[in-house]
Amino acid sequence: MSENVPPLRAQEIEKSAPSAAYSPLYQQIKALLLQGLDRGEWKPGESIPSELELAARFQVSQGTVRKAIDELAADNLLIRRQGKGTFVATHHEARVRFRFLRLTPDDGKPVPSSSRILDVRRLKAPADVAQLLDLRTSDMVVNLRRVLAFDQAPTIYDDIWLPGSVFKGLTMEAASQNKGPMYAWFESKFGVSMVRADEKIGAVAATGEAAAVLHVPEGTPLLQVERVSYTYGDRPMELRRGLYLTERFHYRNTLN
Repeated sequence: MSENVPPLRAQEIEKSAPSAAYSPLYQQIKALLLQGLDRGEWKPGESIPSELELAARFQVSQGTVRKAIDELAADNLLIRRQGKGTFVATHHEARVRFRFLRLTPDDGKPVPSSSRILDVRRLKAPADVAQLLDLRTSDMVVNLRRVLAFDQAPTIYDDIWLPGSVFKGLTMEAASQNKGPMYAWFESKFGVSMVRADEKIGAVAATGEAAAVLHVPEGTPLLQVERVSYTYGDRPMELRRGLYLTERFHYRNTLN
């Protein structure tokens, strides 16, 4: 357990949500566990207490705790490891790292990838960005642009917007020095875990700027993916507008 973070206890169930009295008990325990994750009681990659310990803390049955943990595991927020316990999901793990990257080679064979940062700047939030990130237009944001290449071929052009108050110290130099997955870097450097995302997908024609970055003729058909990513508490932490070249790739999703 992380230091200096008081644990949530059973008495706080009633405070976990206004409708707590009307939700099943396991959902209330799930809400308390989410609060603990949000507060940093357990960090990404750390183990959480056993089901028996949590049952004693929250004064509920072990089965109730297990059902709450099952749902958090299904949401990819916790990871069960046979014989070792249950751990907080981290973007440093491959099974979590690629949750948000849905572009798949048509032949199904893995291809080497690389990332190149094109620009990082700080500015006041444009109105559309402020609305999607739940900010004011007077708030500062970080705008980061990068290109992802697969087999050394530019394939994704990302236009990323982040709350400036949270991503302090995110500069061109810092971003260029990061060699790992971006969400893993956000997690370890800025303490932000992306836990879910909403996306809108459409088809567009490449502008002159996008065509130059992706090395294709202007007007080439591209897949446009607009994603808002959220951390615990459903707080928006990233707006990402990506342009995808799909000559050798397709966008794959699994619907449950």
